[in-house]
Amino acid sequence: MDNETEKRLVAIETKLAYMEDFIQKLQEVAVENQRTIEILRQENQILSGRIQDLSENLEIPNRKPPHY
Repeated sequence: MDNETEKRLVAIETKLAYMEDFIQKLQEVAVENQRTIEILRQENQILSGRIQDLSENLEIPNRKPPHY
């Protein structure tokens, strides 16, 4: 293998190593984001249920607004 080919091969291997590291970090971030999304979905469902319970128990008087 000549010197130029070897340099190009080393450059490609270096870029590949950086790309593999970047993909690994990106995958870790994606997994953490998915966990966060699931937690937020659960909290949203709980809060939606509480709001629905409160709105069902809330008694709104049947009055005309003051501007009438």
